[in-house]
Amino acid sequence: MTFHAVNPATGLAVHSVAALAPREREALLSQVHREQQAWRHTRPLQRARVVEALGAVLQAHREPLATWLTLEMGKPIGAARAEVDKCVALCEQAPALAAQALADEVLLDDGASEVQLHHAPLGVILAIMPWNFPYWQALRCAVPTLLAGNGVLIKPATSVPGGAMLLNQCFAEARAVAQGADRSIPDAPWHVAFFDVEALDDVIADERIAAVTLTGSDRAGRHVASVAGRHLKKVVLELGGSDPFLVLPDADIPRAAEQAVVARTVNSGQSCIAAKRFIVCDAVYDDFLARLVDGMRALRMGDPHDATTQIGPIATQSVRDGLAAQVRDSIAAGARALVGGSSEGLSGFFYPPTVLVDIPDEAPASREELFGPVASVFRVPDVAAAIAKANDTPFGLGASVWTRDPALASHCIDALDVGMVFVNEIVVSDPRVPFGGVKHSGMGRELGVLGFREFTNPKVVRRARLPESPQ
Repeated sequence: MTFHAVNPATGLAVHSVAALAPREREALLSQVHREQQAWRHTRPLQRARVVEALGAVLQAHREPLATWLTLEMGKPIGAARAEVDKCVALCEQAPALAAQALADEVLLDDGASEVQLHHAPLGVILAIMPWNFPYWQALRCAVPTLLAGNGVLIKPATSVPGGAMLLNQCFAEARAVAQGADRSIPDAPWHVAFFDVEALDDVIADERIAAVTLTGSDRAGRHVASVAGRHLKKVVLELGGSDPFLVLPDADIPRAAEQAVVARTVNSGQSCIAAKRFIVCDAVYDDFLARLVDGMRALRMGDPHDATTQIGPIATQSVRDGLAAQVRDSIAAGARALVGGSSEGLSGFFYPPTVLVDIPDEAPASREELFGPVASVFRVPDVAAAIAKANDTPFGLGASVWTRDPALASHCIDALDVGMVFVNEIVVSDPRVPFGGVKHSGMGRELGVLGFREFTNPKVVRRARLPESPQ
């Protein structure tokens, strides 16, 4: 197997990386396991120094990192720089978050004894990563994992090997910087692992792998979970989303429509938490729809290296073709495209901003995840119908609710079957806040206090108070 990078703006090959041979794979597993055994005994301050050094290195290499991201997966250069900046912020904030999340907790103190909860590392974590946020997804998994005393193997997506190699070089540089300041810091157990997909089942089963995390499709998540389950290993799965954006009758329509365009087109629409289904109450439907269509039509699609570009290409031909088929099948089922709706005549892997309406329940745009700049808009009679439509999906990642009524917002928060609800804001990830979903959107959490603790053993420690020795 080979990891191939193709420039999605042109369709031309960029470079390729061969998967590890069996002997190389074995050597890497042995190395990271050995390193983790030393790393688990380091002090929190030493771990923090490595992570803080990584943030500084990423900042120093911001432009080449961003440029490569644009070349390899088509992310508009402004968004690529923003992704690097977000990784830098994570490295700066994570040590303090780790100190809070991983500190021993006193659960009980009855005078005779004290009971604490101690968060111990699990071991080496295999992280199977996606292509849409190659730096951010890898670091939001790896940084908390390392700060908890674990090791991490980053298996990148097959279409973005170059970014993974650059990230690996940045980490090696950061490790050297930290060790230069404190020679007692052992090698931090981080490695990019170009594992053949066919070898992943064996890697998951290997006794040196303690747990697995995957960001990807629900199909891939089911497979990884089944393999890990057979070997009694923990999994964290961040899978797809068909996130609803509920516009209720009392919403601020101009602001909701403006933010709806942003929510649907972040990363050219290739984000699990990008709003996918816009569920609009009848009283404000016409006004919202007109503003949404105008906003989507005004977006600039083009060369992702141009700082004025807002919509770049879809990352791979297969993803673009799959999106095109979903839209085509939805239109064949009765949906209408008010703008966009076809990629014919476009070079590279571009797909235009699209707005679909009158979507039948059986159409792909009604229940499937559309990974690209395609907004599916649904008219509903009232709030109850909006909630029912929002929940009518196999997914349950995030939801955005637009209303001026706090009581109505609270009702929606309780009623929506999702892992995250944002009121009068679009759904975003934040290092300080747990991230994850329910149903087919996955299990477990990343980021925040819960994310730091996912790959730890919550070890109960009870200490009896001994009587004072006689003088």
